[in-house]
Amino acid sequence: MAVTLKDVANLAGVSRSAVSRAYTDGASVSDKTRKKVEKAARELGYSPSLIARSLATNRTKLIGLIANNFQNPIFLEVFDLYTQALQKRGLRPLLVNLTHETDPEQSVQMLRQYNVDGVIVATSTLPPLFAKAFKDAHMPVVHAFGRAQSGSDVHVVGIDNQACGRMAAETLLRHGYRDIAFLGGPEFATSTQDRAIGFLEYLGEHGTVPSDIRYASAYGYQAGRDAMRDLLAEKRVEAVFCGDDLICMGAMDETRQSGLEVPGDIGFIGFNDMAMSQWSAYDLTTVRQPIRDIIKSSIELVVALVEEPERALEVRIFPCSVIERSTLKPLP
Repeated sequence: MAVTLKDVANLAGVSRSAVSRAYTDGASVSDKTRKKVEKAARELGYSPSLIARSLATNRTKLIGLIANNFQNPIFLEVFDLYTQALQKRGLRPLLVNLTHETDPEQSVQMLRQYNVDGVIVATSTLPPLFAKAFKDAHMPVVHAFGRAQSGSDVHVVGIDNQACGRMAAETLLRHGYRDIAFLGGPEFATSTQDRAIGFLEYLGEHGTVPSDIRYASAYGYQAGRDAMRDLLAEKRVEAVFCGDDLICMGAMDETRQSGLEVPGDIGFIGFNDMAMSQWSAYDLTTVRQPIRDIIKSSIELVVALVEEPERALEVRIFPCSVIERSTLKPLP
């Protein structure tokens, strides 16, 4: 027979309501009573029902975690960090895959059914209208890795992608490259658009016109290979800025398969600094975005929103940095 709240109350010598209060956040219960309840619960092997607690408090401790590109390994890193951080806070992630989803209202209805306490949209490739739809449904929502812009309708935690694009351009010029191509992710993604804007602006300010601008069909390895194959069939360039590490890895492998050397013939710089970028097969120079900081801050913010739904809108931006490895020729 399962141990019940009544069994704990009997052993502790307290009322059932006292046991319930001992396991309810913010409830009024003395330290002496709480210790008696906890001791009895340990002896009996009792664990309180989270479902019953959520009914009593109207809080499920569920946080909807939204994404749409599960084929990119960077998201395994992101969700590993998210799930660990949420669980340490006593929260439970409800992972929602919105790949190929176009109607935000369906997502809103699903999260309503689970009565989530808050929502974190953890992707840059979903249109901003998804985060806006959760807000309009009166759900505390934070768009992590979202587009940083003034007049935002929702709370955003992320990076300045335009500044990061400029950083990549500055790095290539500093290494002596002039015949440069841009190979971004999907053209509809706001992260791709902003990285391209910053990259092209910086080159233009320094008298350099990009040799080629093109976009991969997805933030994926094969998409990078396909786009690089098309580029090599049309022209030769000295260096390529890829808007994602996985795209860059595909482009590098396609380059090597064509008989060219990296960085001897073509240099590469990626974006994200995913764990695979450190592998000896790639040893990729890349723009690192502070994923841990973004995740920590977005969780702190969504928790604050649960307690204070009318909190003033915030846009939290973290700086990126360039990690130099071996895919660019040495500095002149």
